[in-house]
Amino acid sequence: MQDNDKTTTPEQPDTFEVVEAEHRTGARHKGVYLLPNLFTTGALFAGFYAIVAAMNGLFEHAAIGIIVAGILDGLDGGVARLTNTQSKFGAEYDSLSDCVAFGVAPGLVAYSWGLSELGKFGWMAAFIYVACAALRLARFNVQAESTDKRFFIGLPSPTGAGLVATLVWLGASRGMDGNDISWVVALVVAGAGLLMVSSVKYHSFKELHIGRVPFKVLLGVIVAFAIVFLDPPLVLLAVAVIYVAAGLIMSLWGLRKQRSS
Repeated sequence: MQDNDKTTTPEQPDTFEVVEAEHRTGARHKGVYLLPNLFTTGALFAGFYAIVAAMNGLFEHAAIGIIVAGILDGLDGGVARLTNTQSKFGAEYDSLSDCVAFGVAPGLVAYSWGLSELGKFGWMAAFIYVACAALRLARFNVQAESTDKRFFIGLPSPTGAGLVATLVWLGASRGMDGNDISWVVALVVAGAGLLMVSSVKYHSFKELHIGRVPFKVLLGVIVAFAIVFLDPPLVLLAVAVIYVAAGLIMSLWGLRKQRSS
């Protein structure tokens, strides 16, 4: 007697397609949001371009690539929130993009420009930066929901990358050979890396809103743009140094108050 019973096998999920829960409702949907991930892809491309440019000795282009990556990285999250297209996939993709654009790229650019002649000390300083950037991003991912949104714990990786990139940009634009100041470059690169995994608090400015603002705020932004374009590498390096120093000063002031109380 022929057995006509048909055994049904469970439908195999499409392992290629992304399936995740919606941010607000929890409903599961296939696919990814295009717009914010395009900005993330642009940041990833800019970081990759910086690496290629440094390999070809185009250090100004490499540094600008990292700066562009920072701008795009600052936009992708804002675009996702404004268009209500936040997703876990986007957050993970953004973190991996950041590791390339703000970890690997600055480390390799700095090594190619001003650390190669230090031998083992040079690549050690560059590796410390890259490893600390990866650790910084991993720590941020697991602490994102439990920390004060007004502050970053440790120097943000885009700021650390900006510090390194603007140093290279300033030196290259002045015709300087980075190997002439190799120990300064090593100190900045390794120091930026260690600050990223420190417990120093840095203001996040996430409480700032981009809706209606007083007219004088718009005027101030216009003046700020004008100042930056006077000498972009010098002004941006100064801004990065001030931001780094401000966090250190605030942390030292907090420790002093704790000890005196």
